Amino acid sequence: MAELHRNLIDGVWVDGEGVANINPSDTNDVIGHYAGATGDQAADAIRAARAAFPAWSRSGLMERHAILRKTADEIFARKDELGRLLAREEGKTLPEGIGETVRAGQVFEFFAGEALRLAGETVPSVRPGVGVEITREAVGVVGIITPWNFPIAIPAWKIAPALCYGNTVVFKPAELVPGCAWAIVDILHRAGLPKGVLNLVMGKGSVVGQAMLDSPDVDAITFTGSVATGTRVAAACAKHMRKVQLEMGGKNPLVVLDDADLATAVDCAVNGAFFSTGQRCTASSRLVVTQGIHDRFVEAATEKLRALVVDNALKEGTQIGPVVDENQLAQDEKYIAIGRDEGAKLAFGGERLNRETPGFYLQPALFTEASNTMRISREEIFGPVASVIRVKDYEEALSVANDTPFGLSAGICTTSLKHATHFKRNAEAGMVMVNLPTAGVDFHVPFGGRKGSSYGPREQGRYAAEFYTTVKTAYTLA
Repeated sequence: MAELHRNLIDGVWVDGEGVANINPSDTNDVIGHYAGATGDQAADAIRAARAAFPAWSRSGLMERHAILRKTADEIFARKDELGRLLAREEGKTLPEGIGETVRAGQVFEFFAGEALRLAGETVPSVRPGVGVEITREAVGVVGIITPWNFPIAIPAWKIAPALCYGNTVVFKPAELVPGCAWAIVDILHRAGLPKGVLNLVMGKGSVVGQAMLDSPDVDAITFTGSVATGTRVAAACAKHMRKVQLEMGGKNPLVVLDDADLATAVDCAVNGAFFSTGQRCTASSRLVVTQGIHDRFVEAATEKLRALVVDNALKEGTQIGPVVDENQLAQDEKYIAIGRDEGAKLAFGGERLNRETPGFYLQPALFTEASNTMRISREEIFGPVASVIRVKDYEEALSVANDTPFGLSAGICTTSLKHATHFKRNAEAGMVMVNLPTAGVDFHVPFGGRKGSSYGPREQGRYAAEFYTTVKTAYTLA
């Protein structure tokens, strides 16, 4: 068996039962074996994080800055290598994998700077002779649970602010993508983190994740994943009165109005709905198109889909890689069958594909004649499947766009300043895009949604401080 990649607990690499990491573009390719942690090991990691917290939370700003800066520098230097690892284990195309790796480096670079910009307020009291200081302090031990679809960027945007603000971390990545998680922890470990500050416990959510949820010594949990699991995380956190941050599902609308530039609208739709194999919580799974442009839009979108290259993620020229695994592929196929049964027309795609290497290849699927009441328009599929919903005008488009239990991202394609301005104000989503894909966000500004998509403070940028710190108000009599 290949070398076992072990868990990191209290500064020591710890053995566990090895689990094979399989390439979804080539199921004969075993990327490596990664140790699954036990519940007892997860408990050890929590104890280590708790013991390390007092010293780390009071560590010097330059120490934190230097470690985060060194981490960013190594990620940038190894972007091709790490991007290839990402493409192998998750199935993004190689350019997408390298791009995500660069974003992870940018996140660490940003929070290296934030470590030097920590500040508070000094204000006068209403009582003469009394001064007031308002400061932010670390929350404590932060449990981090990440999904498989962004295996290096999401861990980066959770771990970097946690460390920046003086928290200690217990990190559980998704079982399907341990490689990028292990690599980023190894980089941070070698960058000089004191023992116990960052602990990696790979393995099953039912074992490792549950141990984190059950422990009274975890002060906060940040989770990205499904709505069902997020609901359980929230309930467990409420029991312990701990801070919780949830990023969950999306059923994001892209509105296309009659006055839209057709090429722009099609590019936004295809990129947002199908790139990264549609496995993005910000993907445009509902294409809400007004009747005057509907037929031209469907024809142009279908032609663009027909030209897309679906193949091995590492192969030059591939535009769409495989679905992440057999279970996700089966879910995608289930929803394609549901769409047909509900009366939507499968205008293009939806078939399994065979390629030179055995993998989980699916032709992007585009439904037309869909309604907003169908399951394919209500439930998150998380694959390269999108539905076109025909509407009469802007007012109906906005109503349909907002008629969803989710509220992560929403987009509009239009040349009307009036409609763009109104949509930005009235779309019930945490992020709004105008003439841009609904997927694709910057690393230095807030990320998050409304309704069933998100719960708790925003992620990324300076807004990350709202979750990873707690506010203290101190009074002093002069």
